[in-house]
Amino acid sequence: MGIRGLVLALESLAIASDSSGLIDEIRDLEELKSAISARHARAAVAFDLAQRAEQAQAGVPAAERGMGVAAQVAMARRESPHKGSRLLGLAKALVMEMPRTLAALESGQLNEWRATLLVKETACLSVEDRAAVDEELAPDTGTFDGAGDKAIISAARAAAYRRDPRSVAQRASHAATERTVSLRPAPDTMTYLTALLPVAQGVAVYAALSRTADSVRSSGDERTRGQIMADTLTERVTGTPGGVAGINLNLVITDRMLFQGDSEPARLDGYGIVPAEWARALFVDEPSGLEDQVHRGREGTERRERTERSEFAVLLRRLYTAPGSGELLTMDSKARFFPQRLRSFIQLRDNTCRTPYCDAPIRHIDHVIPWHSGGSTHLHNGAGLCEACNHTKENPGWAVASMPGDVHTLQVRTPTGHNYQSKAPPLPGHKPTRLTN
Repeated sequence: MGIRGLVLALESLAIASDSSGLIDEIRDLEELKSAISARHARAAVAFDLAQRAEQAQAGVPAAERGMGVAAQVAMARRESPHKGSRLLGLAKALVMEMPRTLAALESGQLNEWRATLLVKETACLSVEDRAAVDEELAPDTGTFDGAGDKAIISAARAAAYRRDPRSVAQRASHAATERTVSLRPAPDTMTYLTALLPVAQGVAVYAALSRTADSVRSSGDERTRGQIMADTLTERVTGTPGGVAGINLNLVITDRMLFQGDSEPARLDGYGIVPAEWARALFVDEPSGLEDQVHRGREGTERRERTERSEFAVLLRRLYTAPGSGELLTMDSKARFFPQRLRSFIQLRDNTCRTPYCDAPIRHIDHVIPWHSGGSTHLHNGAGLCEACNHTKENPGWAVASMPGDVHTLQVRTPTGHNYQSKAPPLPGHKPTRLTN
């Protein structure tokens, strides 16, 4: 029975009607998921080997073989290229270096996440030491039956340290070089600002915010402790009460939302969809200096307004969308590189990397059809991409083209001949085309 036949067989099975039978089915399905994850790993490794062999026959230098493999795995699994790279790395570790962990995954004694934990905690070891830890823990014998994530992590760390304490210590030292700050959207026009810091600095930052909050609360401030900590962090980082100073906000709206009180939501660049009332409040309630760039439909008329207020210096661009299509103003250029205004325009339109299933921040604005292949520098031949995806599409066998549609659509063709499409995210005012019989 092929994979498609297995899917059809599952669809034809009746769901149990009693509680005991339903629990048994849930257990069986979980074991099936684990077995499929193991099959995924084996298929990914086989694909990597096949691609490397084909690239060798095509004369690709040894150092460049394997490029683009993780991106193809990601698209096939409908994941981002970054996660595709992690999944391919996981597959290689399981198939080539940790056979007992792979066996536990195939039998359902481990799920994919817990197998990932074992791979992650042994990543600093040599191939021989990782295989020894795999043998010591022997997950396929039921070593981790009933164990939670923390227990698995602790066991793997202890075994790894016994095998090679120096590598584990070096890994901990290297971790400090990966310190970073990231931002991601949260519900209700909030965001998660996350800092990955060495433990000493992280504890020190939290302690300082805690002391300030306790002091302010003791003086009668009615804000909660968490609110004071958040406000203090914002003010100390930005150096401004309220934390808003010298920033550039790009707000994509419809004229109906702004002037007629329509409920069509807006989109704030760098965050995502925001409620109409919240967006209107930026123009009415916020004490800010405004610079408006208004693009009205296909006529492309532009109006700028500027209001000076002393407390804040906020640059707020209102970008209008055409009625019905929700399309932004078209721009054109004969330049080799995209002019800054056109680059900004494409970034606003695409929002995140346009590679299918990738939502990484845009780092490059590049031609869909390359300049050296006759591609011109205009809006429909431009796309926002993350750095990794922009490099991937330059590998042999990859092709990207713009497709006709109600919004800007890209089609990515991989070296195996598979096609994937990506549409620019819908903008306020966009009405999708509906298929009719």
